[in-house]
Amino acid sequence: MEFKRLPHIDNSYDYQFITFRTLDSVGDFLRKLFLQDIPNDKMQLAVDEYTDISRKGAYLTGDALFLLHHFLRDKEPDFYSLIAFCIMPNHVHLLLKPNVAVPKLMQNVKGGSSKLINELLNKKGSFWAKNYYDKGIRDQKHFDCVYRYIENNSLKLRKNDENSLRFYGIYS
Repeated sequence: MEFKRLPHIDNSYDYQFITFRTLDSVGDFLRKLFLQDIPNDKMQLAVDEYTDISRKGAYLTGDALFLLHHFLRDKEPDFYSLIAFCIMPNHVHLLLKPNVAVPKLMQNVKGGSSKLINELLNKKGSFWAKNYYDKGIRDQKHFDCVYRYIENNSLKLRKNDENSLRFYGIYS
């Protein structure tokens, strides 16, 4: 079976749930997973569960965490309205309303933060995995579910390491 990636559907200006990962976090587990014939939503759940417990590519701690936190906040309002986000040690979840096309937004976020984090960590080359997962928010129930997912993702990690995450939310 040939694995085909779903295309990014750019419904700019609609709420989006976006996840992206450090390059080093996408190891053998993920390569094997991508070869399996399973629905995309189940695959993404398996990837999230794996990266939540994996320490591979876990660079987003300490100064890198704070740098990325401020970088994401500084992109408001030019690129998006940020509703909620969670920075895990090796991946990031965003709930936002884009003000530009999502591919342009992601190019700016990943490209700009990669440069800064690489300088901070004295690394070279790609920092983020090439792809990202994006899903348009369908309705209020979906919005609430994604918001709770991001909030609970951060709470899951808080039990293990208070300094390894940031959750930000303005939705009430």
